[in-house]
Amino acid sequence: MRRASSKKASSNSTTSTNSSAMDLFRSATGKAATKELERIDQLFYSYSNESSGMIDPEGIEYLCSDLEVEHTDVRILMLAWKMQAEKQGYFTLEEWRKGLKALHADTIVKLKKALPELENEVRRPSNYVEFYSYAFRYCLTEEKQKSIDIESICELLELVLGSQFPQQVDLFVQYLKTQVDYKVINMDQWMGFYRFCNEISFPDFNNYDEELAWPLILDNFVDWVKSKQS
Repeated sequence: MRRASSKKASSNSTTSTNSSAMDLFRSATGKAATKELERIDQLFYSYSNESSGMIDPEGIEYLCSDLEVEHTDVRILMLAWKMQAEKQGYFTLEEWRKGLKALHADTIVKLKKALPELENEVRRPSNYVEFYSYAFRYCLTEEKQKSIDIESICELLELVLGSQFPQQVDLFVQYLKTQVDYKVINMDQWMGFYRFCNEISFPDFNNYDEELAWPLILDNFVDWVKSKQS
């Protein structure tokens, strides 16, 4: 009976030790997370506008300077995507926290080092279509706005798709700048061009079928290119 009692006491002691270790681990992890969040917040306030409580376009300019990238660099748009920023040119504290926590970046040095990894993440096909869609929504700056002017669309296409499909984007931008039928582009047309780049043989368009559900602007674009080729 004494042995049984001894084993029970030993078991209780082990359980108590394990429990204490887990408590210490949780406490240390919690403190580390709190410290990380404090540093993320401090970094936010170093760029934010005191009156608005947000990082505004001027703050983003300073951020870009510290990151040693141009404010027109696609990685800044990728950063906005990671934060799921809603208003172009502005980051709220909650958006900033969301993005930087996900990137494990609580200093400007860490954020700078995280940019190449972020770009690789966005470039994955499963993420890129979401990023491409986000880029359009991010440029809707007015309430109830559903389309973007041709000049802005051309700049956005070159920024987000130019490196992946340079020939298609170059020709489509040429077409958009010379045609007179469309003054704006909507989301359906924007997403249609992305699908077009991924699915249609270029520059012969052998598998392009006008009978399928392509936006009319792409039918016109294909006709325009073919007329140039002939």
